[in-house]
Amino acid sequence: MGIIDEVRPLKPAMVERRRDFHQHPELAFEEVRTAGIVAETLNGLGLEVQTGVGKTGVVGILEGAQDGPTLLIRADMDALPIHEETDADYTSKTAGKMHACGHDGHTTIALTAARLLNDRRAAIKGRVKFVFQPAEEIGEGAEAMIADGALDNPRPDFSIGLHLWNDLPVGTVGVTAGPSMSAAALFTITVTGSGGHGAQPHKTVDPIVAAAQIVSALQAIVSRNTDPLEAAVVTVGAINGGEAFNVIPPTVTLKGTIRTYRPEVEAMVYRRVHEIAEGVGQAMGCTVDTSIASMTKAVNNHPEVSERVREVAERVVGAQNVRTDVRTMGSEDVSLFMDDIPGCYFFVGSANAEHGLDAPHHHPAFDIDEESLVIGAAMLAEVAASYLID
Repeated sequence: MGIIDEVRPLKPAMVERRRDFHQHPELAFEEVRTAGIVAETLNGLGLEVQTGVGKTGVVGILEGAQDGPTLLIRADMDALPIHEETDADYTSKTAGKMHACGHDGHTTIALTAARLLNDRRAAIKGRVKFVFQPAEEIGEGAEAMIADGALDNPRPDFSIGLHLWNDLPVGTVGVTAGPSMSAAALFTITVTGSGGHGAQPHKTVDPIVAAAQIVSALQAIVSRNTDPLEAAVVTVGAINGGEAFNVIPPTVTLKGTIRTYRPEVEAMVYRRVHEIAEGVGQAMGCTVDTSIASMTKAVNNHPEVSERVREVAERVVGAQNVRTDVRTMGSEDVSLFMDDIPGCYFFVGSANAEHGLDAPHHHPAFDIDEESLVIGAAMLAEVAASYLID
């Protein structure tokens, strides 16, 4: 009997736990209730548990009967500041907060994997380090946990994690070697001119016009500066300046995001954002201040670990249901747990269009087909067993 067959009887309990997490969403670094349930569950399994790692993170170490390598399994716990608009009877009980990205499922899946592997403790050669991370949605949780020693004592030899994914139908798994999620950076461009009356623009230096020109010119970075075989995104998501219909403001601020897979492309995009913003601003008579802050690195799946995950996925869902070309320009700070540690972060399909469970991530109507919980738990436990059990 395979692990997938052992997970199926656990589905009702998994669904109950996931729905409890869903009803009680907690934002970044506020995951006190969630972390408490995680710690209590891991303690109940007899794991060595550390709490308060990276503020609200939890680390649990499952020590096998014999010595061997250390495998890290990471799951994120935080919710989003979104008001839920589903008809589910387990909808969020907190206005303005919801699990709109599946982290309630991730936490449930990892806890179930811990139970499955704990049942095999006597056969494990090595150990599993479970990392339950806060604050993924703001890109700060992984860094905070690592700063608190989440990768120390012992340092992992391999790492895995998963994301429930509504871009894939339930029953499928996406495993992509190499870059699979992009690096992310935030930029702020402040354009300063000289304000005045809207009826006398010739007596002003209009930062709104300059900012509009900058927004248009930035589009050329992807279309004309980036190799067509590479991937890059430059998106302006906020323009702020002015309050009155007849007043030209002195300043306008642009905010946006940069997404890339490769460091050399990232460096080029950074350079061109500075050059274009400052060059266009100067041509329009304005001064420009541009700042770019890296948020997280790209998720770069190790070829050998990815191959191991793919082989397991074929056993769990069948070869015909495994996708090896699933990439997104979305970002994940799980990349920090894979920096210099061979790892694979894979996708578990969670959409079911026939049942209306296909809203995109970060949408008020987001929900998942809970069969994905079973597949996810089987995947984590099977991959771990392939490394640690003969």
